[in-house]
Amino acid sequence: LAKKADIKYTTLMKVESGAVNKPSVQTMAKIAKALGVSIEDLLK
Repeated sequence: LAKKADIKYTTLMKVESGAVNKPSVQTMAKIAKALGVSIEDLLK
């Protein structure tokens, strides 16, 4: 997923584990796009 989203694996792990309190909109947009969902759906 990190590769597909074009973000670092460590960044993805930090977002998933909650270690990053406020991930950037850009990071969340990349993850959402890689998953094929909207940012809004990702944050639900």
